[in-house]
Amino acid sequence: MNEMIFSKRETPGWLLAFWKEIDDKTFGSGFDCFTEDATANLGVAEWKGRETIRESLRAFIDTGFTALHDVTEYWDGGLLKIFRGFVTMTPNDPNHPVVKPVMTHFFYMDEADHTKVRHWFGSVGPVQF
Repeated sequence: MNEMIFSKRETPGWLLAFWKEIDDKTFGSGFDCFTEDATANLGVAEWKGRETIRESLRAFIDTGFTALHDVTEYWDGGLLKIFRGFVTMTPNDPNHPVVKPVMTHFFYMDEADHTKVRHWFGSVGPVQF
């Protein structure tokens, strides 16, 4: 059994920069928070490699909406960071409603470089019932 102590902290710049890249649809240097060989598990998706994560998120956002991520709380446990918040998803088609699903994300940091994410587990939704 492992025990970890978490501290509630201000959201770090690397995480805000990452979400901003998605919100602004720029997909640039905010993704540098990942190791080159990072893995992301979002819902049923599993993406391997920083560039695959970047391109897969770009393809998802390009399905017809704009996202705006809002961090509600951030917990730092050393090699494990936990984030909770909401994402406002505004469809390009004004006939579809804006949705604001809950998000929970676990970021496992690289053991050799604690500034980089090695594995990201994320959950968003549901976006509709």
